[in-house]
Amino acid sequence: MQPTTTVDVLAVGAHPDDVEFHAGGTLLHLASLGYSTGILDLTRGESATRGTPEIRAAEAEAAARVLGLRHRSCLDLGDGQLADTLATRTAVALAFRRLQPRLVLTHHWDQPHPDHVATARIVTAAAYLAGLANWQPVPSLLRHRPGRVAHFGLPHSVQPTFIVDISAWASKKDEAIRCHRSQLHDAASAAPASAVSSPDHLDRLDAIHRYYGTLIQARYGEAFVTRGILSVEDPVRLLSGPMDILP
Repeated sequence: MQPTTTVDVLAVGAHPDDVEFHAGGTLLHLASLGYSTGILDLTRGESATRGTPEIRAAEAEAAARVLGLRHRSCLDLGDGQLADTLATRTAVALAFRRLQPRLVLTHHWDQPHPDHVATARIVTAAAYLAGLANWQPVPSLLRHRPGRVAHFGLPHSVQPTFIVDISAWASKKDEAIRCHRSQLHDAASAAPASAVSSPDHLDRLDAIHRYYGTLIQARYGEAFVTRGILSVEDPVRLLSGPMDILP
């Protein structure tokens, strides 16, 4: 899927299936509200245990159609070798200037996969860099800084800043995930096993989203955390939803 225009929300993942696992339901929900959405993959997933870059690119395109994305692209920064450098910051910052997202979603900075950790750092730095008036590596791209970066894939000890109710989109999210067939369990496959290809991986993912859903009295939820304190213009609108069940 080639870039055609700007997007309201851009989810940045290290690998072609990362966003679908952690924020696919949120992208579906936001699209239903009228926001334009996109995914930026930083690598082709070429170092993964299963699949080829070509297969994974086709799977990503299929998932993009399921999610109703306006944009999906890959920066090809090197699977297994992502690092927070000026070059990677620049590549992501220029993507922000081209796509002008209002909200960016990306990995949490404390995850086991080093590419996920690097992505969190790169995205945070790039969001700042993209807003600097006198930083102009491509003069035709005007400065643009996303309003907020929110992080997904939270460690168990981290309390979310907010949770999105994705109950209405759970089956569609699952459809998008299953587009990445090369990565998932297949009893007939002779490919080496991986954590994602475990027979119970999707069950574990389902349990995580059910847990987050219980925290907001919903069936399924996706959790995010943001750095800093959020400014609220209309606390009545924000806080007038269903209250916790009182004894």
